[in-house]
Amino acid sequence: MGERARGSLDVDAAFRGALAGLVAPSGVVEGIDSAFGLELFESQVTSRHLDLAARRLGVARQGFYSIGSSGHEGNAAVAAAARVDDPALLHYRSGAFFVQRCRQIPGLDPIRDVLLGVVAAAADPISGGRHKVFGSARASIIPQTSTIASHLPRAVGLAFALDRAARQGISCPWPADAVVVCSFGDASANHSTATGAINAALHAAHQGVPMPIVFVCEDNGLGISVPTPPDWIERAYGPRPGLTYLAADGCDLPDVLGAAEDAVQLARSWRVPVFLHLRTVRLGGHAGSDVEAAYRGPAETAADLARDPLVGTARYLIAAGVTDADDLLARYERIGAQVRETSDKVVREARLDSAAAVVAPLAPAHADAVRTDVVRAVPRPALSEDSPPSGTSPSAMTLAQAINHTLGEILARDRDVLVFGEDVGRKGGVYGVTKGLRKRFGARRVFDTLLDEQSVLGTALGTALAGFVPIPEIQYLAYVHNAADQIRGEAATLSFFSNGQYRNPMVVRVAGLAYQKGFGGHFHNDDSLAALRDIPGVVVAVPARADDAAAMLRTCVSAARVDGRVCVFVEPIALYHTRDLHPGDESWLASPTDAHVPIGSARLYGDGADLTIVTFGNGVPMSLRAADHLAAQGIHARVLDLRWLNPLPVADLLTQAEATGRVLIADETRRGGGVSESVYAALIDNGYRGALARVTSADSFVPLGPAADTVLLSEADIEAAATALMTG
Repeated sequence: MGERARGSLDVDAAFRGALAGLVAPSGVVEGIDSAFGLELFESQVTSRHLDLAARRLGVARQGFYSIGSSGHEGNAAVAAAARVDDPALLHYRSGAFFVQRCRQIPGLDPIRDVLLGVVAAAADPISGGRHKVFGSARASIIPQTSTIASHLPRAVGLAFALDRAARQGISCPWPADAVVVCSFGDASANHSTATGAINAALHAAHQGVPMPIVFVCEDNGLGISVPTPPDWIERAYGPRPGLTYLAADGCDLPDVLGAAEDAVQLARSWRVPVFLHLRTVRLGGHAGSDVEAAYRGPAETAADLARDPLVGTARYLIAAGVTDADDLLARYERIGAQVRETSDKVVREARLDSAAAVVAPLAPAHADAVRTDVVRAVPRPALSEDSPPSGTSPSAMTLAQAINHTLGEILARDRDVLVFGEDVGRKGGVYGVTKGLRKRFGARRVFDTLLDEQSVLGTALGTALAGFVPIPEIQYLAYVHNAADQIRGEAATLSFFSNGQYRNPMVVRVAGLAYQKGFGGHFHNDDSLAALRDIPGVVVAVPARADDAAAMLRTCVSAARVDGRVCVFVEPIALYHTRDLHPGDESWLASPTDAHVPIGSARLYGDGADLTIVTFGNGVPMSLRAADHLAAQGIHARVLDLRWLNPLPVADLLTQAEATGRVLIADETRRGGGVSESVYAALIDNGYRGALARVTSADSFVPLGPAADTVLLSEADIEAAATALMTG
């Protein structure tokens, strides 16, 4: 630990030594306004001292975060070039940007705010002690945590949303001419998330869609220990058609300021994406735990110290005749003393001390307000000409028709709703679920996206920030895993790391689960929900029939709007067009009512006293048919449709389990990591002591053709398991 402290102090000593050697030249250099230049220098110095303080606090075991911005302080000029109402999503080395932006807003104290985050104090004004982030609602800085490019899709989505919100009259936190600033490192620029997001921005701009964003690549030449070739970023992004590439020496303040002003002006005036490449250095290692001597030689670190941006700014200010070395040293020491004094105070601040306090922003639930929003009047008529099938009245719909009908009603009622995804617009969805909606509501509200799930979800994340309630579609459940971090690492964490000050309401529609006929194979029949169900705060809904689909979709949209919830709405593909429970009876058709189905409420079928079959999705009609067969054998079962897989309807589950004393869980997902494990745990944890068994699909991917039947849960499996439970 002492090694780390000495390493950080070397940066301090090196700056003092270099400053002492600076002398005014014979000529005078013209450039930045004197007062402005000193302001930027002080922002850079503040960021540097905050880094030093974070490392001191870490050595003393009073601080918990030490990824610093030393060597990147040129980004203060990027903050100066942008407006305070330009939303910013920052790299974890953008400390000087944060300081400079906050200094322009009366009442903000960036020194105290950053240090409160370092010591994980509950008084931290952005995260409430949950994580050290650069974020501020008043400063329009959306918090990010240790981002490896995962914030770029959101940034692109926000840039897309700014003009759209203005044109559609949606109340947006930022003005119509705002520019999104998104910073990241050179190593992150290689991540598929970054390349996909930048491609999505160019794809949109190529079609004339406004895309006012400045991508700021802070290139220090290292990804922890892995070097980035010196010319790689320019070669990768310089020649991209449609992307304006600007470069500057990140250690030369006037150079950064000039390039940043040009970048912001281009993005603001022309509403196009701009790539600003800042060549920086990294001083002091990746983080407090990083001993860079293990992979960097003394000559490399000495070369970086020689390019220290604080020294560069001091040299410029002296050369410009703004001040002298003694004055700059006095400012440096004054700010250092202020940071040390503040750090001594923040260590005495209280920290979060209970699980309840930690999780408070994760899943806000205002049930009455959600219900009120659900039952608001819907303009009539809301059905499209394509919605009812031939000869079928709106009172008798399939699951797919009910979702289409309900999306139409929601779009007609609420102008803040957007529906989008691959093939959602012109085609109306692979299964026709969005058919006719683009024609009725226009391409600004119902639109196709490029084929990239990260960008689809990034569009949702950004439009949600801008005041919309997005309903993105992921074409198949298996495709969610291409972009799961956009839900797990971005959507679900925003309210957590901003203490509820920022939120991204959305309802992600996903066609999923198995049992498709004639179009099989793993990617179109994925039955894995585990990656979604373990994300804190995310609602996972699985309707099995038309009336539930309509009501649950309304609830999800209202929970998103009212509470900012992130909802995943899994639509069983095999039930989309199902009409019959038994051949020819059309009993699986239902009317999409306006009734409210609260999150975490199950649906009961029957009142059999012998056995409770707990299931969901495709398991519901299978279990009902199995229950009919069991009744013929004298076994009377009730079927409980969970409907909500996160949170589980624990109260309803326990009530129906106790009603019979025998529970069979019919789970179409896999035996390992499937839903049944959580149902088991919920029952046992809540005191259920009756008979309990489960029957599931196999731990396998779903193969093509008839072989699928060998690994998927079947009605025969349910019936056999029920009989075994009763006789055992």
